[in-house]
Amino acid sequence: MAFGRMSTRQGADAPINTINVTPLVDVMLVLVVIFILAAPMLAASLRVQLPKAQAATQQAPAAQGDALVVEVSPQGEIWIQGAVADDDAVQQQLQQLGQRNPQAEVQLRADTSVPYGRVVQVMGWAHAAGLTRIGFVTEPEPKAGSN
Repeated sequence: MAFGRMSTRQGADAPINTINVTPLVDVMLVLVVIFILAAPMLAASLRVQLPKAQAATQQAPAAQGDALVVEVSPQGEIWIQGAVADDDAVQQQLQQLGQRNPQAEVQLRADTSVPYGRVVQVMGWAHAAGLTRIGFVTEPEPKAGSN
């Protein structure tokens, strides 16, 4: 009985001396698929540079039924609950919230570079929907000695 290198004959019984890359390729393809599926979820968040205010405090996010988070990007796009929406969809969601709960709060997160008119437009839509509680989300100013 011959084992590996001890064998003197080179035939069908010779051991395979190459690396099997099939498992490596399988694992890499699975990782690529996972990244392809996860990338849109990671990129779906909107980054806005909120205005800074001296009295701003960190707040816990409100419950789903209590508030509607409306974000205005630097380009003027409006995002509701983390998804981009056109003007008609924003007005419709505000109307639905106003009919469901007129005491619900609209949390408005607008970038510092957004024109004032766009922010007022969103506020007008909320007021027309019967929503009077609008919260302006800001960031706290950094302390003077914390650099």
